[in-house]
Amino acid sequence: MTDEPTARLRSAVATAGTVVVKVGSSSLTGPHGGLDPQRLGALVDTLAQRRLAGSGVVLVSSGAIAAGMVPLRLQRRPRDLATQQAAASVGQGALLAAYNLAFGQHGLTTGQVLLTADDVTRRGHYLNARRTIERLLALGVVPVINENDTVATHEIRFGDNDRLAALVAHLIDATALVLLSDVDALYDAPPTHPGAARIGVVRDPSVLDTVDIGGVGSSVGTGGMITKIEAAQIATAAGVPTLLTSAALARPALAGEDVGTIFAPRGHRPSARQLWLRYATSPQGRLMLDPGAVEAVTKRGKSLLPAGIRWVSGHFSAGDAVDLIDESGHVIARGLVNYDAKELPDLLGHTTHELARTLGPAYEREVIHRDHLAVFPRRAVGDRAVKAMNEDV
Repeated sequence: MTDEPTARLRSAVATAGTVVVKVGSSSLTGPHGGLDPQRLGALVDTLAQRRLAGSGVVLVSSGAIAAGMVPLRLQRRPRDLATQQAAASVGQGALLAAYNLAFGQHGLTTGQVLLTADDVTRRGHYLNARRTIERLLALGVVPVINENDTVATHEIRFGDNDRLAALVAHLIDATALVLLSDVDALYDAPPTHPGAARIGVVRDPSVLDTVDIGGVGSSVGTGGMITKIEAAQIATAAGVPTLLTSAALARPALAGEDVGTIFAPRGHRPSARQLWLRYATSPQGRLMLDPGAVEAVTKRGKSLLPAGIRWVSGHFSAGDAVDLIDESGHVIARGLVNYDAKELPDLLGHTTHELARTLGPAYEREVIHRDHLAVFPRRAVGDRAVKAMNEDV
């Protein structure tokens, strides 16, 4: 039986004024690609009912690459970027046409919005994207959002739109996020294992420490449970309750019934810039900090200076995002660096005054100014998710 606090969380999803719903490729297509009209139609029927009841509905939909596989006679999801982009180019039109037809049967209009990470990272793009989506909602349109896979690079292989959905929820101040896939909930062990139990609610990310959330997505998608956990952590850090379940359970999930896993909002809503830095940027390198610098950055809100850095790794330019790690290798913060990677090693261990005296006044600046630093709350994403996010650096 659902306890009262959890019931209130589920009710918040059922009564949300604006809900962002993300659906994965495997929930819309057959095992070898190509859109499944029955699956897509069933999802649209549910979302249309919610929209016609008065809620704003934003659909973040994967499936463009999968939809392009059949017309291109591809037997499996392509691995090379060029073919992925070609499949997305072919499939995106088919995907939107299918949504137009299905929503049109309910008298609803859809509007396509294609985004990349830049659109939720750069402030000018961010504001334009928000205005567009909000105006579509005001006009009674159902925005259908996807990553711009035909030109994307990092985005195509990261997150399968899960992270994008969480950032969109923050972008438009949505009041709920629903992540739909082919898995009905988060379990305390792989669901195929005997005795695996559904986790009905996650209030504290620490409960995930003992949960096996490994694995990858389906043969037509890229997302796995890790990307969904990360998306839920992003959204809940922004104050948005998040429900994870299967597309087959979308109707009871949106009605507030006891299905899937609900993630409770945590703490106060961070500024948009803090959320961009934490989750919408892709780190291009790492800086290891000594204990004094770790304390200065995480506890005293100070800028990062060259004297507190032990070593540098990665290939980055001034203005790129880098991760800050402690001596144990844990990511503690992310920020926009003021130096190129090749410049920094010669500056380490020196104060800014020393550098200005020997190299000139241009070097009397922080490595990362505190206004361009975002500290990760403890267990904000989980060590495993952070590792997955940064494993290619």
